[in-house]
Amino acid sequence: MSATLRGAFHVSAFGWYAFIVNYLAAKDGEELPAGIFVYGGPWKYLTFLNLLLQMTFFGLAAVNDLQPGKESNSTLSRWKDLLFSVFAFPVGMFVVLLFWTIFAYDRELVYPASIDAFFPPWINHAMHTLVLPVLLGEVLVQPHAYPQWKHALAALSVVGLAYLSWIVWVYVTVGVWVYPLLGRFSAAGLTGFFFFNMAVVTLLYLLGDRLNSLVWRKDKAA
Repeated sequence: MSATLRGAFHVSAFGWYAFIVNYLAAKDGEELPAGIFVYGGPWKYLTFLNLLLQMTFFGLAAVNDLQPGKESNSTLSRWKDLLFSVFAFPVGMFVVLLFWTIFAYDRELVYPASIDAFFPPWINHAMHTLVLPVLLGEVLVQPHAYPQWKHALAALSVVGLAYLSWIVWVYVTVGVWVYPLLGRFSAAGLTGFFFFNMAVVTLLYLLGDRLNSLVWRKDKAA
């Protein structure tokens, strides 16, 4: 793909995520439906944090596209690749996969019907569906350097533990789980659920690495 088309893709993706984040931020102050509570704001939801992550990555990618030469953007490129390979791709894919799996089983466990009047269907798909094709598009527009899997796993584990600690803190503070599903687990069950999720995220990291290698194998050989 030409540098112009790649740059247009990155700018478009950044603009899209900036629009969605701004739309959600504009909801601040409105009366919240059942299933959403004030404490922690949108920062307690992995979906919102993922949107910020995607926006940051594509913003960084767009800035990197504007750099005049390989030498001048080498550090920026490394940070861009790290952000995409270790966080943006696996976390973004995880949000899509886990959300729609639970939604298909029982939406009340993750996205109660009462929320539909607050968030129209298109914003639900913007948050939980369109993330996937945009990420796959990024895989196709340029190759990414992947770190060793053990380093990636360590980084993902730290971030995962930090988020788990945050939602447990929210529960301890207000007595309500961020996601109703979590209320069905015992302490041991929550631990098992966390490790299961980490295993899924790890597999998604490996999937991203594999897709990157398959798509860009000829480029590397050349």
